[in-house]
Amino acid sequence: MIGVMATRKLPYPARAFDMAHCSRCLIPWYKEMEVCITPLPRVGRRDEVAGGEVQRWPERAFAVPPRITEGTIPGLTSMKFEDDNRVWKERVEHYKHIIPALSQARYRNVMDMNAYLGGFAAALVKHPVWVMNTVPPDSDHDTLGVIYERGFIGAYHDWCDIVYILLEMDRILRPEGAVIIRDTVDVLAKVQVVADRMRWNSKIMDHERGPFIPEKILVAVKTYWTSADASTQE
Repeated sequence: MIGVMATRKLPYPARAFDMAHCSRCLIPWYKEMEVCITPLPRVGRRDEVAGGEVQRWPERAFAVPPRITEGTIPGLTSMKFEDDNRVWKERVEHYKHIIPALSQARYRNVMDMNAYLGGFAAALVKHPVWVMNTVPPDSDHDTLGVIYERGFIGAYHDWCDIVYILLEMDRILRPEGAVIIRDTVDVLAKVQVVADRMRWNSKIMDHERGPFIPEKILVAVKTYWTSADASTQE
């Protein structure tokens, strides 16, 4: 991101980065600058860490973040954080069975399009993948700061209509890349119609805990095709 940091507040929460590099300032040095960034919480002692202490990697990925232990995000507790970790550990184990390429280390770049607490990224820590976490800016809880405190990367992103979401997913996916969508059968059936039009190979499967759970899983794989292939089919 290029710009004058003193004139605009960057769209990241506090304590987002481990290092910041500043180049040419572009502001005349004779001009007295006002406070240009939101300050961290005040500390009472010299050895205190503003915002709370975080552990070293990789323990940091699973430790309860300071924002949760200090109650700065209403409705989120340490118990909910631990439950979310357990849920995603179970889900990833299931994904490795229904998507063999995941356990075969064929995937490198992964995007969690509604990351919440970053549980998906945490469950993939031992896998050789890079996870980009996105948090909708209008979500019930602003959890991007939690994701950063866990040592992961992320950004705010607002997804639009489901058709446009799928088109964007098709744009950023490589051929043979996979998509996992969790929702009710009615929603997934509509998604599958669009996925078929984009020549994805898709299948709706039961929840990892069994067929009696209303939430289902759609797994789709982007195929490689060209305009010549489409002409032949017609």
